[in-house]
Amino acid sequence: MRAATVQEITATARRILVEQGPDAVTLRAIAREMGMTAPGLYRYFDSHAGLLRHVVGDVFGDLTADLHKALATVPEGDVSGKFLTVARAFRRWAFAHRREYGLLFGSPLPGLGHRHENDFAEQSAQQFGWVFLSLFLELWKKAPFPVPPDEDIDPRLREQLRRYRDHVLPDTDLPLGVIQVFLQCWVRLQGAVSLEIFGHLDFALDDPEPMFELMLSDMAPILGLSYSPPQSE
Repeated sequence: MRAATVQEITATARRILVEQGPDAVTLRAIAREMGMTAPGLYRYFDSHAGLLRHVVGDVFGDLTADLHKALATVPEGDVSGKFLTVARAFRRWAFAHRREYGLLFGSPLPGLGHRHENDFAEQSAQQFGWVFLSLFLELWKKAPFPVPPDEDIDPRLREQLRRYRDHVLPDTDLPLGVIQVFLQCWVRLQGAVSLEIFGHLDFALDDPEPMFELMLSDMAPILGLSYSPPQSE
């Protein structure tokens, strides 16, 4: 019963988020929707921030499942198809879940900063990130693409890349240049989607999809992949 109630609270919070925006997701509003008292919610979450972080974890879980579903449609050996499919699926999900995307990738709400790695939201975020990182490592393993040698990387960046690599891929000698290229690609992909979702390309474009595809076509050769345009539906 407790698990069912937690799920109902989470679903209610997400519905309020989608319909009214993040500022409307208060304990009082959720309790009112559920016919409870706001203090009653503290039996399930120790704080408003704790509830929001659970919502973040739930949303990350849905996004990750959607990406896995898209990847399942691509033949196992088609690494170029996997890269393009997961990138396009990420963008489609963002447009279908604008406010949830904003909760995950927009300005963090108070209390939604980094938490302990055992935190549900943190674990869910890592599982989402692993979709892209594992695909990237698959590309590197099958056909290593050019990366800068460690000694040519800016020393300020090199130490940060080493720290990140040792955190997500402990006990590995993966070149730091691979991590640098991975982050460069992620910055371009997530940055392009965010510019669209938050309306920062509206000044010039009313249909940014061709620009997104141009970005993918530019990125594919960096990873040794072949680009193919999306099939018309």
